This record gives sequence, structure tokens and C-alpha cells, in this order.
Amino acid sequence: MAAENGTPGAGRRLAVLGAGVMGSGIAALAVGHGIAVSLIDPDRRRLDEAPAKIDHQVRMARLMGALPEETVPGALVTGPSLADLPAADDTAPTAVIEAVTEDPDAKAKVLADVSALVAPGTPIISNTSSIPIDELALATARPVDLIGTHFMNPPYLIRTVEVIRGTHTGEATLDALRALLTALRRQPIVVDDAPGFVTSRILHPMINDAVRVVAAGTASAESVDRLMQGCLGHPTGPLRTADLIGLDNLVDSLWVLHSRTGDEGCRPCDLLLELVRAGHLGRKSGRGFYEYEGEQA
Repeated sequence: MAAENGTPGAGRRLAVLGAGVMGSGIAALAVGHGIAVSLIDPDRRRLDEAPAKIDHQVRMARLMGALPEETVPGALVTGPSLADLPAADDTAPTAVIEAVTEDPDAKAKVLADVSALVAPGTPIISNTSSIPIDELALATARPVDLIGTHFMNPPYLIRTVEVIRGTHTGEATLDALRALLTALRRQPIVVDDAPGFVTSRILHPMINDAVRVVAAGTASAESVDRLMQGCLGHPTGPLRTADLIGLDNLVDSLWVLHSRTGDEGCRPCDLLLELVRAGHLGRKSGRGFYEYEGEQA
């Protein structure tokens, strides 16, 4: 169903590239605010599973009061490639959010492809937790149209969004992203470009240290989290947060930070690497530092 004209999302169409945890979460946030979404992923299995996953997230968000009750959901279409979607003025995306895996080469390829497809002036938004926007801009035809976001998981619950302005990001691109986030009822905080920006540069090395404490046998994962919650006010604890981020995504982000900053504290610790090699990726796989039977994302 399309959004009604009175809703903030009316007239917008968002293309989301990547149907993983973050791509589906961002799509659910947009659909729930009445914005039409084209969800793109070459993985047919993920694409087939995405509509039910997004519908579940929208219904959950409404039950939790995190979405406006009166808004008619935006339409959702899926496809393996942005180039394969029907071309028409009323279906062209007003913005594109890239949300593929946290791998610089993968992101660069997707951004290069999409910048060749969309009209000049269309904001291209890379959702990344660590990769500098100026680095990704090298792959695009128009760096002025590129800007970064770091949505937190789950996007429908966390209202603040880190916005990363690259050296070449245009004022019109920043204004367009602010308007989109306003339509999504998110609060943007704009920061300058750097590896890991603000949140990941602080949080991810801290999680890595928490894993080292567990690996050393000083305390269990649960004890670490309970101490960080009860003594320091962390809402979930660093290791439950790691499971929510995805341990594979966390490792990828730490390697980016390590290679771009030289900070040895960002080198993923052995226990983290062992869990990823074993396929224990956190909540999305059903097991990480905790077990999530029946709760797989």
C-alpha cells in the first residue's frame, strides 16, 4: 500500500541495497513511516525472506509504540539489481541507502554501480560503522552526492543516527539526508569523517577489551555485562551489544579501525576470531556470547 499524501514519507521512494540485518531494519523503518522502498539484494534466499522479516519488524515496532499508528505503510518491492527495477519517473529513488556487508571492497563496488545508475543529485547514503566516507567516495562518479550514516540496530528503536559528512559531500546532499531522517523521526548528529567516526571508534575497541577480559578468565560474559550495566549505566552490556551488532560485523569494523589507525587495541582478539570462525555470530545466528534459541533475527 502506498503512503497517504498527508504522511511525512509521501512522495519519497527509498532504494535500500542489501537485505541483511541492517538493510532489512532500515527498510522496515522506512516502510513503517509510509515511505516506499525498493529492497535490492542478489542473494535470492535473503530477498525471499525479507518481506516477512520486514513485516514482522513493522508490527513489532507498532506494538512497542515506535512507529506512528496512523501512517499507512509504504509499498515494498524487491529485486536482485537496481537496474532490473521498472524505470519510470515516479519509481526512481529519491535517495539510495547502501547497507551491504562492512567490507570496503564490497561497498566500493556497490557504490560505483549505483552512482552510474541514479540521476545526478540523488543522495547516495552509505550505512557504515567504520569505513571513511572519503575512501568510499573514490569509487563513485559524483562524490558530492555521497554521505554516510551509522544507523544503530534495531533502527526502529534507536532514534539517534550518526551522520558522516565527507570532504566532498555537498550541502544539498546533507540537507536531503536531514529531511529524510526527519521524515523517519530520527535525530541526526553530524560528525566529520574519520575511521570509525565517533561511536565505533569508542565502542568497538571497548567491546574488544571486554572480550579480552572474558578470554583471560577474569569474569564471564554475563558478569562483565552486569557490571557494565549496574556500575556504569551501559544499557545492555558490551557483550550483548556485540551479539546484536553481529560478531562478524564487529571483526570487520575492528580490522578497518586497526588498518586505518594503527591502534593495536583495535586488533580483534583471538576469542572473537574463534567465535566467528565457528559461525557463532551473535543473535542473527542464534549463538554468540549468549544463546538465542528461537530468537534468530
